[in-house]
Amino acid sequence: MFDTMTMTKTLGALCGALLILLLGAWAGDILYHTGPSGHGDHAQQAYVIEVESADDAGAEEEVAGPTLEELIASADLAKGAKVYGKCKSCHKLEDGANATGPHLYGVVDRAVGSVDGFGYSGKLVAVADVWTPENLDGFLTKPKDFAPGTKMSFSGLKKPADRANLIAYLDSLTN
Repeated sequence: MFDTMTMTKTLGALCGALLILLLGAWAGDILYHTGPSGHGDHAQQAYVIEVESADDAGAEEEVAGPTLEELIASADLAKGAKVYGKCKSCHKLEDGANATGPHLYGVVDRAVGSVDGFGYSGKLVAVADVWTPENLDGFLTKPKDFAPGTKMSFSGLKKPADRANLIAYLDSLTN
């Protein structure tokens, strides 16, 4: 079955395929060459893109948006109720009705970890004493960064306006 002629044809096919591959690579390199032209490494850059170095990062003052107090003062309670939709799968608004997370009724200016009947991880109490609007804003930005080790698996609210609307909405429930 495998005679000398079959082995010669197989070897010739492999060598031919290798030759075609090498010629294709050579032709592609000539057509689409992106390295320096000519001999040596004397390529010139067409344009320079300025990037900020670590030394320059602190030199310019960052343009700050409105403060948390300003955002809360101009907060939209209807939008806050809509943002609360992200919270309601784990939290309830009724006083004393805990779910996966503690109830949020009266959470603004409430002592941290003070809801009866809910088993806190203990990591929150080490970070803050009272749920002030500033603490809530920090926690809602990214809970795992505010209180490392917290049981809350929520990724956070990126927009400051969403956080301010939610805080104002939660504060309005007890007023």
